[in-house]
Amino acid sequence: MRAHQCWYANAVLQCGTDADTDCVAGEERFVGRQKELGLLRRWLADARAGSGRVVLISGPAGIGKTMLSIGLARAAVDGGHLVYFTTAAELAARCHKAAIEGRWATCMRFFAGPRLLVIDELGYLPLPGDGASALFQVINQRYLKSSTILSTNVGIADWATAFGDATVAAAMLDRLLHRATVVGIDGPSYRLRATSSTPPTTCGRNPSPPQQRPRCSTP
Repeated sequence: MRAHQCWYANAVLQCGTDADTDCVAGEERFVGRQKELGLLRRWLADARAGSGRVVLISGPAGIGKTMLSIGLARAAVDGGHLVYFTTAAELAARCHKAAIEGRWATCMRFFAGPRLLVIDELGYLPLPGDGASALFQVINQRYLKSSTILSTNVGIADWATAFGDATVAAAMLDRLLHRATVVGIDGPSYRLRATSSTPPTTCGRNPSPPQQRPRCSTP
């Protein structure tokens, strides 16, 4: 599935010359917006140049945030850059474990290393007590040095509430938005739309044959 998502998201980035262009890959469809696709293309060019740019992809679940993140990451890999993909929960857990084991500096160097770091699903799961602080320190050490992609279902105005620390959230947003491309995506979930389009099936029994209407005979 990941390989398919990489190919499909790259296809999305390459098309979309009109305001509402339909890009078809297999059985999936993506309605691209010219402005957002143009922003992603320009961001990708800047990221390849190592300018320390950030892209923040925001929107509800099931609309393709992870798919677009993987597509950008794949393009960076194709360009010869080191890329690391993780979720926000995995990043927080890894930093927490490193702090307990006395490997904090090594962990920070690990996340500072990739030319592009992708942090997916930010806000989907609550971060542990030190999770927001760890995320801030990763963002802070990459600031203006290496590029970062974040996908989240939390609106910027709600970060303080979601992370439970208004000071850390404000400091994180200050660094993220300084040189960021913010892409807001909205619409129905592709998963739910695919489910609603699937015809109902019967489980463990044969459907009843259709009732035939009586015919009227003429004398």
